[in-house]
Amino acid sequence: MTCVATVIGLDISKNVFVAVGREDQGREAFRKKLSRRQVLTFFARATPAKVGIEACSGAHYWARSLAGQRHDVCLIAGQHVKAYLTGNKNDANDAAAIAEARRRAMTKYVPLNTEAQQDLQMMHRVRQSLIERRTGVINQDRGLLGEYGIVIATGAQTFRRELGAILASDAHGLSASALDNFRDLSHQLDDLEEHLAQYDSRIRHAARSDERARRLMEVPGVGVLTATALLASLNDASPFDSGRHFAANIGLVPHEHSTGGRQRLFGITKRGDRYLRMLLIHGARSALQWAHKRSDRILRWAADLQQRKGTNVAAVALANKLARIVWALLAHGRHYESAHLAGMTAR
Repeated sequence: MTCVATVIGLDISKNVFVAVGREDQGREAFRKKLSRRQVLTFFARATPAKVGIEACSGAHYWARSLAGQRHDVCLIAGQHVKAYLTGNKNDANDAAAIAEARRRAMTKYVPLNTEAQQDLQMMHRVRQSLIERRTGVINQDRGLLGEYGIVIATGAQTFRRELGAILASDAHGLSASALDNFRDLSHQLDDLEEHLAQYDSRIRHAARSDERARRLMEVPGVGVLTATALLASLNDASPFDSGRHFAANIGLVPHEHSTGGRQRLFGITKRGDRYLRMLLIHGARSALQWAHKRSDRILRWAADLQQRKGTNVAAVALANKLARIVWALLAHGRHYESAHLAGMTAR
C-alpha cells in the first residue's frame, strides 16, 4: 500500500497500533489498524511523512525505527495530544489527535532518546528502585522492632549499625524466632546494598568515560549522578532554543496565570522529569552549604537569596540557574568558567 498522507499520527500499544494519515489540506487520507509486526512494513511502503507518536512506553524505539525509514518522526507529550482529542477516547481518535497535533507549528516535542541514553537512564531507574526497596525494608524493620519496644534513630547508616548490635547481643531479650527474622531482613538489606554499590560503580564509570559528563561535573552542585542523568535526558541541546526552555521543560520555572495585562506568577510548574528536577535541587542544596565561602558570583548570589528568601527558594532558584548553565555547556561545547559566568550574571 502506498500512502499519500503528509502527516501520520501513530497510536502505539503493546500489540494493537492505529495509524491515521492526513493530507496537506488536513483531510483524512486513511485510518488503519495494524498489528505489531505490520507497523514497520506499513511505514516502509508509505511515502516519507511527518509522523507523530505520543511520548509513552516504547515510543523512543518506534521513533528511531521509523526515522530509519526516512520519516520525520517527533514525540509529543500526552497533555499536548489531549487538547486535540474529539469524541470518545479510543485508539483511532487518539491517533487522529496525534496527527492533528503533529500538523500544528506551535506543538512542542519531546527530545528523542538514543539507545545509549536509554541504557544510562535504565541504570538510574534501577538504582532508584533499589533505594526505594531498601527504604521499604528499613521501614519494615523499624516497625517490627518498635513492636518489641526498640526504637532506632533515623538514618540508613545508623539503622544498619544499631541492627548489627542488636543481632550480636541478647540484651534486648528477643526470642530466637524474632532474631532469625531480623537476620533474614538484615541479609535482604545486605543484598540490596551490594546491588546498589554495583550500579553506583557503573554510573561512575559512565561519567568518567564521557567527556561531556566531566565538563558538567565542573559546575557547582553537579556530581556524578546529576551529570549522567542530565546526559540521559539531554544528549543534544538543539531541541531547546535556550537554557530557559530547558529549565521550563523540567519544571523549574514559575507557573503563570496572567490575564488582562496583569502578570501573576506562582510556584514552579513541576513539569517534566521529576527525577532530574530532584537531583538538580538536591545538588543546589549541597552547593548552598558552602556558597558563602566561594567567590563564584552565582553561588554568592544564591547565598544572598538564601538570607532574604530562605533555603528552599534559594535552592530552587539555584537549580534553575544550574539547568541553564548545563544547557549552555552542552549547546556550545564549553567548560564551566566561573569568572565568565559571574560577569554574565552581573550584567
